[in-house]
This record gives sequence, C-alpha cells and structure tokens, in this order.
Amino acid sequence: MRHANKNRKLSRSADGRVSLLRGLAVSLIRDEQITTTFAKAKELQPRIERLITVAKKDTVAARRTVASRLGEPTDAIVKKLFSIIAPKFTTRNGGYTRVVKMGKMPSGREEATIAFVE
Repeated sequence: MRHANKNRKLSRSADGRVSLLRGLAVSLIRDEQITTTFAKAKELQPRIERLITVAKKDTVAARRTVASRLGEPTDAIVKKLFSIIAPKFTTRNGGYTRVVKMGKMPSGREEATIAFVE
C-alpha cells in the first residue's frame, strides 16, 4: 500500500530524485523558465514554491535554509532568488509558478514548461 507516499518516483532512486529536483530548481531560478517532462514539472512546483515562501522573509536563517535545500548552489543563485525573484511575490500568497503542457515528446512523454508567474 502507498499510504503517505504522494510523490512520484520518476524512475529513480531516492538520491537520484533529490539530485534531479535540486538541479531543476537551480535551473528554474537561473533561467526563470525551463522545459521538462510534465511529471517532473508537477513534482518541482511545490518544492520551488516553498523555497520562494521562505525567501520572502529574507533573513540569514532563510538564506541558509534555501541554500541547503538547493544543495549548496553558487551564491549567485541564492542572491537572485532573494533579491530579484522573491520581492516580486511579496503581496502574493502562493501560486508563484505556472506549468503549461507543450504536447508529446518523441519518447511519448508529455512535455511541459514551468515558469514564474509575472
């Protein structure tokens, strides 16, 4: 039974999933829009939205939390999240990202774009 197992496995081990989602989150913060499979985008969405909610506080503890959740990325990524992305959403109470289906990939998977809401 799958009680309390709501996340997708994405055909990876636990460490592989963590690495994949951290990489996708860093790419989304860096590029502000990425194209991936629909399942990966839907799995990334709640994680990146929690990071933005934490980043809206802009404290040292929040910076350390975000850095650890992103796997200790470069300082430029954390700085961009706190100084450019999070201030856009100070009056918004969630719903910071949008997932748009793009159609089928040649492999048969559903392709999607995830981007920050303007």
